[in-house]
Amino acid sequence: MPNKDQREVDFLIVKNQQPWLLLEVKASANQSLSEHLYHYQAQLKPPHVLQLAFNLPYVKQDCFTLRTPKIVPAITFLSQLV
Repeated sequence: MPNKDQREVDFLIVKNQQPWLLLEVKASANQSLSEHLYHYQAQLKPPHVLQLAFNLPYVKQDCFTLRTPKIVPAITFLSQLV
């Protein structure tokens, strides 16, 4: 649900009752990183902030080592949830 300023992200994942991961999901990597991710990162300070793009191919990268907001292939991220 958007806040009063119409900012929202798709998912907030909490670990040990603390913000752990902010996710924005997009069909394409042609869009720039969502400004809303930066806004909520500043407020919540989760260790991981990602924007998933479904049109990108798999890359060998550990998404959970990233400490700054990045666009990553959705398939790469999803493969690491096991």
